[in-house]
Amino acid sequence: MKFDSHVLSVLTTSVDAVNRLTGGHALGQPFEAPTGAGKAAAVAEALSADGRSRPEVSAADAEVLVAVAVRMREVFEAAHAGDLDRAAKGVNALLIDTDARPQLDKAGELWNLHFHGPDDTLARGWAAGWAAGLAIALGSDLAGRLGVCAAPYCDRVFVDESKNSRRRFCSPQCQSRVKAAAHRARQQAG
Repeated sequence: MKFDSHVLSVLTTSVDAVNRLTGGHALGQPFEAPTGAGKAAAVAEALSADGRSRPEVSAADAEVLVAVAVRMREVFEAAHAGDLDRAAKGVNALLIDTDARPQLDKAGELWNLHFHGPDDTLARGWAAGWAAGLAIALGSDLAGRLGVCAAPYCDRVFVDESKNSRRRFCSPQCQSRVKAAAHRARQQAG
């Protein structure tokens, strides 16, 4: 699956934000959401997930983006469960709350559709971009490509960019854990 570069950027950073900023399980271990000063550092890491330079993130911006990440997790979980009505309702609420505004921006000779918030602040801009990226994915045949890891004790999210739309795990590590456990079970049974 080939995503537009801007959509891929916002989806990549939204996945990283959900996975870094929300608690649960990761790679078979409990995962605690960051607290205190760790929130700003985790948000900065998520915003640089697509290869951008790491931005300075204020505590206030971190609080806003952590709250958005929690809401995006709900969208990923609903889409993964096949409940596109619930996922769309969540994205529509994010679009309204972030006041996402489409805008054509020129990169070189080409115009690209981007989404901006009502002002240029870091939190409002990224929140609007994330909401719009999820809206683009849900409003197309990409809705089935928003997933939650199938490995036991892992609830990290992902966007399936594979050609055959068969990705089930957040990472090669989780895929290996599941394969190794299945192999051990076969060995014990035989």
